[in-house]
Amino acid sequence: MSKVAKQSIQTTFFSYIGVVLGYINVLWLYPYALDTTELGTFRTIQDLGLLFVPFAQLGVGHGITRYFPRLENHQSAFLTYSLGLSFLGFAGVSMLFFGFKDELIGLFAANSPEVVNFLGVVLLITLFSLLSSVLDAYARSYVKVAIPTFFREVFLRLLTSVLVAIYLLKWINFEQVMQGLIGVYGFSLLGVWVYLIWLKVFKLDFHWGHFPKGFRTSFIRFSLITFLATAASTLIMKIDSIMVSSMISLEANAIYSIAFYMALVIELPRRAISQVAMPVIADHFSKNRLNEINLLYKQISNRQLYICLLLFALIWSSIDEIYHFVPNREIYQAGKWVVFYIALGKLFDVAFSVNSEILVFSKFYRSNLILTVAMSILIIGVNYWLIPIFGIEGAAIGSAGVMLLFNLIKYGYLKAKIQLDPFSLETVKISAVGLLSLSGMFLSFEGLHPFLGIMIKSTAVLLLFLIGSIGFGVGKEEWEWIKNKVKKSGP
Repeated sequence: MSKVAKQSIQTTFFSYIGVVLGYINVLWLYPYALDTTELGTFRTIQDLGLLFVPFAQLGVGHGITRYFPRLENHQSAFLTYSLGLSFLGFAGVSMLFFGFKDELIGLFAANSPEVVNFLGVVLLITLFSLLSSVLDAYARSYVKVAIPTFFREVFLRLLTSVLVAIYLLKWINFEQVMQGLIGVYGFSLLGVWVYLIWLKVFKLDFHWGHFPKGFRTSFIRFSLITFLATAASTLIMKIDSIMVSSMISLEANAIYSIAFYMALVIELPRRAISQVAMPVIADHFSKNRLNEINLLYKQISNRQLYICLLLFALIWSSIDEIYHFVPNREIYQAGKWVVFYIALGKLFDVAFSVNSEILVFSKFYRSNLILTVAMSILIIGVNYWLIPIFGIEGAAIGSAGVMLLFNLIKYGYLKAKIQLDPFSLETVKISAVGLLSLSGMFLSFEGLHPFLGIMIKSTAVLLLFLIGSIGFGVGKEEWEWIKNKVKKSGP
């Protein structure tokens, strides 16, 4: 766990710097500089571009992580081969994009016609994000996750801040802002590429005949099987935002996007830990070390749940005060309950640990494909049912419900097939601590400045969380780590 822990800490650090930038962007800069229609367009175009990435990638990212441990040499040829497959995938997506362009325009023409003007930006965002994801997977195979995370979570958001700030100063118009997104994603890709060159692990090598016998066939078969699962997972993450734009309006998507981002903070520890855990899980499976996988499964579940329940309690207890600082809050506060439902869905995902990653790298990876595709179809159906009834809250409820069902099925499958279980008595204790800390939301301070309200409520939540942790005897490793860091930073 030492290598996992070290990279997880660094990755989490960069992720939370990205969160700070993201909060500045999403909760202040974007609502201040862009009107609701512009903000909805800004988010929808990016979501569309990112939605196409897994379809173009053809599962190569997971393929790199699974098959990299099987190569003793020729890693550069493996990277070049993977990039070649990704370019083929992008060519296929581009042909479908232009072939069905009229149908795509039809989705937005009625409720969000502004999106149609910037569809050309979508493909370039897809291309740069695609190449970044392949390079990320290659770096991850060397357990080098932190710096790619910096470019993805921090650098990209910083460039986006600069782009929107320039628009706020009226140096460019909104059309140029949308075109500038191409440069933002391009420079982020450039950063990861330069990092791999600096590590001396990036080299174009077209000697693909030196792979072990059957390697390429097995790699392609695995990648093509898992790509639908990866694409469906991304669809589950992005489709609600796109459907809100298509079925309601860009203004509704602007409200939904801000609420979604608030809730997204809940899962950041999971994303950081998952990035580092994937190559470790792949290596354990290659050596048939199921006991180590089960131990990792439990450790990650408990650690993620412990941290994320605290984050949930801190955010939800002060949700009204947080919205106070959002420009035009009378518009955006309509997304308050979206925050709750999306955060609840993220907690479900956190509690069930790295079940998707385990399925992907196990011999049952085909089952992950079936489950994920089924869930993506289900969430589209649920959204078509709930959005007309509950509006943006319907999209959030649908996402949370599908996330719970999705994880319950994967949990049962892993339990039945290879006797893996992330839950224990520790899980119950951590859940009790989280519920105790949530009681801080009932504190009321009418007439108090919102900033002071956040500080007082957050202090109360932290105290309750600490008391609960001591009382139930959980979180010892986390607090011990904090103590050591404090001691090292002292005189």
